[in-house]
Amino acid sequence: MVIPVHDVNPLRRTPYVTYALIAANVLVFLFTPGLAGSVAGESGLSQLCHLQAFLEHYAAVPQELIHDQMPRLVPTGDVGVGAHGPGCVVAPPHYDKSPPLSVFTAMFLHGSWLHLLGNMLFLLIFGNNIEDRLGHVRFTLFYIVCGYAAAYGFALANPNSSDPLIGASGAIAGVLGAYLVLYPKARVWVLVPFLIFLPLRLPAWLVLGFWFALQALYSSGEGVSTAGTVAYAAHVVGFVVGMLLAWPLRPGTPPPPEPRGLQWGRRARPSW
Repeated sequence: MVIPVHDVNPLRRTPYVTYALIAANVLVFLFTPGLAGSVAGESGLSQLCHLQAFLEHYAAVPQELIHDQMPRLVPTGDVGVGAHGPGCVVAPPHYDKSPPLSVFTAMFLHGSWLHLLGNMLFLLIFGNNIEDRLGHVRFTLFYIVCGYAAAYGFALANPNSSDPLIGASGAIAGVLGAYLVLYPKARVWVLVPFLIFLPLRLPAWLVLGFWFALQALYSSGEGVSTAGTVAYAAHVVGFVVGMLLAWPLRPGTPPPPEPRGLQWGRRARPSW
């Protein structure tokens, strides 16, 4: 998988919404119960139970989105000892949860530093140009719509799943889909792992097309032994919705500047 680090696509305005989204995601991660210890390198059953209780409350659960009903028992965040040893205590929920609202809150939740930083890197590189093209308000609405479409699309494909769905990946996939439609010829600096990380300047259609092809492949169950905890189907839905929403804007979108110099080797290294 190539790692994008920068795109050659100048902006006309400051992407305040993109920066605000990144800041909000980082702050929510830092203050998520059960993750504070992991940031400091700590771990334990108590931390896990707090995290499970928090995610059950604020994450989007496909079963809840489709059937609009809460589970009978949820984690409380406490640790108890049962017949099989220590574990997380479950009890009837003491709160009312809105499944549609949980899609919004889930878009700001992440399970690890790697999950968070990967999403924010893609949002920073590609989100600023989409915000520049749409404007601050329309970009905010676009981001939310893509996130909701991705979550409900995944839920429809997995209506009986009780696993919490978290992360900004679905919304950011919509941003990537819009970027592919609006700036397919923009050059993107990437790091390609080949013995060492080799810097290359590639067209956006190749970078993002390859990313989408991998998500579609993995969502079908091919290429991986199991889907694990990654909602690849949500990425696919978000990407397609982003493309469809951006398509009407394609005729009026000015092309990015033509790249100069070699696309690989020493002269291809970014000067920023």
